[in-house]
Amino acid sequence: MSSLAPLPQIVLEPIVRSALLEDFGRAGDITSDAIIPADCKATLALNARQAGVVAGLDLVMFAFLLVDPGISMQLRCPEGGKVSAGETIAVVSGPARSLLTAERTALNFLCKLSGIATATASLVNAVRGYNAKIVCTRKTTPGLRVLEKYAVRAGGGANHRFALDDAVLIKDNHIAIAGDIRTAIERARGAIGHMVKIEVEVDTLDQLEMALQASVDAVLLDNMSLEDLAQA
Repeated sequence: MSSLAPLPQIVLEPIVRSALLEDFGRAGDITSDAIIPADCKATLALNARQAGVVAGLDLVMFAFLLVDPGISMQLRCPEGGKVSAGETIAVVSGPARSLLTAERTALNFLCKLSGIATATASLVNAVRGYNAKIVCTRKTTPGLRVLEKYAVRAGGGANHRFALDDAVLIKDNHIAIAGDIRTAIERARGAIGHMVKIEVEVDTLDQLEMALQASVDAVLLDNMSLEDLAQA
C-alpha cells in the first residue's frame, strides 16, 4: 500500500528498545553465547506461514540493528503488501548470535502488526462496495497504540480517536452522570472550542433521535440489533 506513511524513527526506536530490554534480562542471550562461536555468520529467511498483509518491517529492522549494527536486511515484500503462504518477506544476515538474540522480538512485532493488518484487510474487503469504512477504537494494548493503529491503516482501515483530547465522545457513563443526552451535549458544547467535534454514543433509537436533534457531528451506534441498525 504505497500511500501508507511510515512511523518516524523517534516513535519506533524507544518501543523496540524497551521490548529488547525485556528479553535481555540481566545477562543477555546466554544460550546463544554459550553454543554459537562469536565469529559465526548466518542468514535467516522470514517466511509467511499463511497468506496475509505485512506490517511492522521497520520494527523488525530496528530490533536487529539495535542488537547489532552489522546485521543487514533485504526486503522481499513492501510494507502493507500482500503475501502468500510460504512467501519470503525478508532475508536477514549477520553474526549468528545477534540474529538469534533479536529474532523473537523482531518476530513478535511482525506477527502482531501483520495479524492486525490482515484481520483489518478482511473486514475492509467484506464492506467493499458499500459506503462504509472500518475504523478502530482506543481499545488497544497499553503502550502499543501507535503501532496497532498503524497496523489498522496498513490493512486499509482508518483510525478513530488516538487520545481523549482528539474529540468529544459522549458515552453512556457520561450521559448517566449528566442526566440525559441533551444536557451532556450542551455542557460539552459550552466547554470546548468550535473546532472540536462532538460525537455521541447511543444504544436506542430514542437516544439517536435526541442526538440528531442536537446536531452533533457524529453518532456511534452501540450494541444495537440488526433491525435497529437498519432503521437508524
